[in-house]
Amino acid sequence: MTINKDISIEELIEEVPASVGYLMKEGIRCIVCGEPIWGSLEEAAEEKGFTNKDIERFVKELQVLADNPDENVGFEKKIDVDKLN
Repeated sequence: MTINKDISIEELIEEVPASVGYLMKEGIRCIVCGEPIWGSLEEAAEEKGFTNKDIERFVKELQVLADNPDENVGFEKKIDVDKLN
């Protein structure tokens, strides 16, 4: 899977469950009451005042998570999105 700034938050957390923890650490809330926030990664980041440079970093780091789902890359717990419904 390829991560880009236009990926929907819903698709991102479905495909890369560890992205929930990553985004939370960055200050981007991506789940409310068990439901994903609607919109894109870029929109969610801009809402929180992040710059284009920050968003580029998020894309790169989230791609590492997507490419290495079984490795511990410093995010404590992967969240099973299916269990949130």
